Amino acid sequence: MRDVAVIGVGETEFGELWDRSFRDLGIEAGLKAIQDAKIASEEIDAVYIGNMSAGKFIDQEHVSALVADYAGLADMHLPTVRVEGGGACGAIALLQARLAIASGMYDIVVVGGAEKMTDVGDVQAAEILSSTADQEWESVFGATFAGLYAMMARRHMHEYGTTREQLASVAVKNHKNGALNPEAQFQKEITLDAVLNSPMVAEPLGLFDCAPLSDGAAAVVLCAADKARKFTDTPILFKGSGQASDFLALHDRRDLCTMDATVVAGKRALAEAKLEPKDIQVAEVHDNFTITEILAIEDLRFVEKGKGGPATLDGVTALNGKFSINTSGGLKARGQPVGATGVAQAVEIVKQLRNEAGKRQVVGARRGLTHTLGGTGATAVVHIFERGD
Repeated sequence: MRDVAVIGVGETEFGELWDRSFRDLGIEAGLKAIQDAKIASEEIDAVYIGNMSAGKFIDQEHVSALVADYAGLADMHLPTVRVEGGGACGAIALLQARLAIASGMYDIVVVGGAEKMTDVGDVQAAEILSSTADQEWESVFGATFAGLYAMMARRHMHEYGTTREQLASVAVKNHKNGALNPEAQFQKEITLDAVLNSPMVAEPLGLFDCAPLSDGAAAVVLCAADKARKFTDTPILFKGSGQASDFLALHDRRDLCTMDATVVAGKRALAEAKLEPKDIQVAEVHDNFTITEILAIEDLRFVEKGKGGPATLDGVTALNGKFSINTSGGLKARGQPVGATGVAQAVEIVKQLRNEAGKRQVVGARRGLTHTLGGTGATAVVHIFERGD
């Protein structure tokens, strides 16, 4: 198996982009990544696209061919692949593209992720997101996406004494980071009181505990590592990947306070990279709700189980803390165009490892991790990257 490197990245702004179409966003991100990689279109061997639900959001299926068409690649007749895995679809697309290059099938692959979520009303968008939960045993009985995560939050509070202030500190930290990210949907800091006093969505989660509905796209260019220096002096190496699944419905899970898929995916990725959690300086983890980040940093073993809340409140995960978590602002502040999430996380880590993250730069960052979830944690994907100089 060959080593694989990232040689180019690109992303759009994230937000409520009513004047931009799905294809506009996908093309912009892809072209930025291709230009960053300094490759010609003739050098691209394949295109992988992460997208959760274009059919419901914009009545468009067959989006991989659509993106290739409007990128001017149709007459090259490239293989194009759309990947779906709930919120993890972009991260899975990255994994599949990495495997295709590692196998020797391709040398250069463009991976994109995109979602256009604001062309439907908030209620319909929430229903589409909830479709990644178990429709027969959860959604049909009225369980919303926020409600299911609220159950996890309430149980974590019961088991470990996690407080509303600790949950709120996740949002405060990520908005502080998002304020430094020119592509973020929310570029404004918020206070602990603002989070605690925001309208309740699903107790104990308030409005500011929840990531927004967003439009946006991100893309990366992957290349066989032995060819990467032809295009860049700072290739970012793919050091490890892990994917795992779990029961779809919460009532079948072993423990509401632990996402076993995250635990297993994280261990697999770290084992391949021959690293320990302490070796990671910067990570982008799934934070569609504030409880999700707390669970993630525990399940990835950055902190002990039950200590995620206090660690966040105490600044352990702040920018240039012991572990810099969600320097982009995360889903909470950067935004949550679902199909783009896993790819956008990789874009942020690559920028950090290249020392190109501007005011949110993590000092001395050499290794980074991404963690992406599908649904309420039935799918988890972890990638580890390292600066290649």
